[in-house]
Amino acid sequence: MPKLPQRFSLDGRKALVTGASRGLGVTICDVLSAAGADIVAVARSEADMAETRRIVEGHGRQCLTVVADLSDPTVPDAVAKTVTAAWGGVDIVVNNAGVSFPRPLVEQTVEEWDTVQAINLRAPWLLARAFAPGMIERKRGKIVNISSQASSVALIDHGAYVASKAGLNGLTKVMTAEWAAHNIQANAICPTVVWTPMGERVWSVGNKLEKLLEKIPAGRVATPEDVADTVLYLASDASSMVNGQEIFVDGGYTAL
Repeated sequence: MPKLPQRFSLDGRKALVTGASRGLGVTICDVLSAAGADIVAVARSEADMAETRRIVEGHGRQCLTVVADLSDPTVPDAVAKTVTAAWGGVDIVVNNAGVSFPRPLVEQTVEEWDTVQAINLRAPWLLARAFAPGMIERKRGKIVNISSQASSVALIDHGAYVASKAGLNGLTKVMTAEWAAHNIQANAICPTVVWTPMGERVWSVGNKLEKLLEKIPAGRVATPEDVADTVLYLASDASSMVNGQEIFVDGGYTAL
């Protein structure tokens, strides 16, 4: 059996991370590249990925940046073609990009609903569909979908978001059913609120955070590192028997 550090090493691996220009995405790129992976960073702005590139290259790894608007259904295939031409494919896909338009169900617009489903649910399917054939050919692959505890519990004013994340969990299970025989592991990480600038902006209003913390036995929200370290585990050989799972990084919220 390989020694412990080797089981968690990503040396020689290539990992694609969406939403890689800010918040959780940057931390995921940091952790995976520190573990040895070269990074394909995907986001809507090249300029916004400058810090991600600096961090990845600071670990001595390569960083390929790809500008993409994942709300466009033609873009994931285009991303895959660009990456395959440059690097021959990837070993790890981390579907991290996500959006939400917090609003009561009776006020949510169809345009907002469709945008949330396009980015949070359709894009992960299309990216996985594009990269899975190469993983099948190489008989190895990791797909990590960043879902949410809201995939399993109601969250007021987040109907579109909850629906997208519940769908993402179901999609993850079908990926497992269809691709596990090819040594591809697909799993969903379901965090509670992650304290990124976006999380702080949404949850610092009024007493929203105080009410949330009352439901979390750990007494705190998640840090980006809490989630990124879980991504590393699922991206590494250490998790080779973990497949089709919804892993809650929620301080015990869903245990009550």
